[in-house]
Amino acid sequence: MKSSNIGGQAVLEGIMMKNRDLYAVAVRKPDQEIEVDVKHYQGIASGNTFAKIPFVRGVFNFIDSLILGMRTLMYSASFFEEEEETQAKKNMTEAQRLKEEKKERRFMTAVMILSVFLALGLFMVLPYWISNLLGRRMNSRFAVTALEGAARLLIFLGYLLLVSRTKDIQRTFMYHGAEHKCINCIEHGMELTVENVRKSSRQHKRCGTSFLFFVMLVSIVLCFFITAQSQILRIVIRLLLVPVIAGISYEIIRLAGRSENVLVNLLSKPGLLVQNLTTKEPDDGMIEVGIKAVEAVFDWRAYLEENFPAKSDEENV
Repeated sequence: MKSSNIGGQAVLEGIMMKNRDLYAVAVRKPDQEIEVDVKHYQGIASGNTFAKIPFVRGVFNFIDSLILGMRTLMYSASFFEEEEETQAKKNMTEAQRLKEEKKERRFMTAVMILSVFLALGLFMVLPYWISNLLGRRMNSRFAVTALEGAARLLIFLGYLLLVSRTKDIQRTFMYHGAEHKCINCIEHGMELTVENVRKSSRQHKRCGTSFLFFVMLVSIVLCFFITAQSQILRIVIRLLLVPVIAGISYEIIRLAGRSENVLVNLLSKPGLLVQNLTTKEPDDGMIEVGIKAVEAVFDWRAYLEENFPAKSDEENV
């Protein structure tokens, strides 16, 4: 396996693929045609050397992922608006359209901020509250912290199990599987065809699911070192540690995506297992969407020739 450094995510009836500052969103429209939109994305700290520092870059990368994720999700959703809403937008003047787009961006920002606060409450504050409630008779601070960690993992896994039962989310998870399979296909030296993608793995070590799982694990470890006596201060410190946790988790994921070391592979196993909840086997139509997204931002043929010359020679015989 050789890392291609491309990544992506599933969107509504489609896939986004990103290669450096270029990203493409491929969406299967209601008329079954595939629409591909290619754009440049400048990160929030693009060109800033500070953002390249290990453990710091992960924080910027996480924020960029949230921004780009929401942007591409909104784009894919625009293909499935009600007919009346679509017609109303067509009848708008240029000024009205710009005003509407500005309103949508504000709404997207508000949703993203609200989502972050809800996630912090659900995965950071709630486990702490549960551990304090159940651990009142425990004399060991470490036992209470371990209880908090267990509660955090159970809430995380329970949340994934719950959302995976929703029909629309199941289709999104199928596209998520197609995204992984496309990347795995080329990173294992195979031509990007539907047949080759279909037999590739739907698990990938650089997946966002694995990142979130490492966030859970790293937060458990760091919480053992919080010794503040004040309940409020303990919660505040946990929230302040979130960027640190994200930075450490990013470095672990980055290392995992570039290494086949036995220890690294062992550390990646739990995250890969959790991906069984967030990825499903895609159909051929979804794989086609994934291939379109990859080809819009990445020259996989040149990549195979450079990194797998032996296989390229075999195919040319």
